[in-house]
Amino acid sequence: MRLFDFLFGFSRKSSEAPSDLVLTVVGMHRSGTSFLTGSLQQAGLELGKHSTWNPHNLKGNRENGDIVAFHDSLLGARGFAWDNPPNEAIDWTEEEYASARELIASYDGAKRWGFKDPRALLVMDGWQQLLPEMRFVGIFRHPSAVADSLHARGGMPREQALKLWQAYNQQLLALHRRKAFPVLCFDEDEHVLHRKLDKVMRSFGLVPPSEDRFFSSELKHHEGAQEPLSAELEATYRALRAIAY
Repeated sequence: MRLFDFLFGFSRKSSEAPSDLVLTVVGMHRSGTSFLTGSLQQAGLELGKHSTWNPHNLKGNRENGDIVAFHDSLLGARGFAWDNPPNEAIDWTEEEYASARELIASYDGAKRWGFKDPRALLVMDGWQQLLPEMRFVGIFRHPSAVADSLHARGGMPREQALKLWQAYNQQLLALHRRKAFPVLCFDEDEHVLHRKLDKVMRSFGLVPPSEDRFFSSELKHHEGAQEPLSAELEATYRALRAIAY
């Protein structure tokens, strides 16, 4: 399909699928999304233009910078940000749909491609309009571990970090209720996590690497003390564990 036809030849309601697999990694910041995305890349998923180095993430955050900037623009235009999420779905403008089509085209016809950006959970409706065939894989982590990591990285107050964890993971649960998809728990033992991840990869038609796995214990700087959680956080964490692989 020519680039012009791809960009302008279908409406945002179109079900025309340019690829065999379009996969989005969803999850809260500091919750194992980079591990999951890097592992999927090892198994053959094309990530487009992405970061492979980050001072806070030894193997890179695996985020497409153009998609992150697009999500920041979507949120910022409405007075929100990654750390100030909206309470309801965002309606995209036609100009924003056009920008997203350009981002899709940048993958240059890859048959198995995807992206990771935790912000995607906050703006997902537009992506699903453009790519109804989009599939998902999620990951979550104990709220205390996430709060510890956010505080160590940027000094975020614990109360704010826990509220963010709740907001993002409620979005993950809501997305899962609409369209079930595999969800992993980053708190699990490395070997258990890899075994479950391999099953997920195969379910998407990807081939797990036989050696030199993306994950290492160095990626888990914060285990998260199992401190008492509020009833709200506890309920969300239990709901996530209930849908996890």
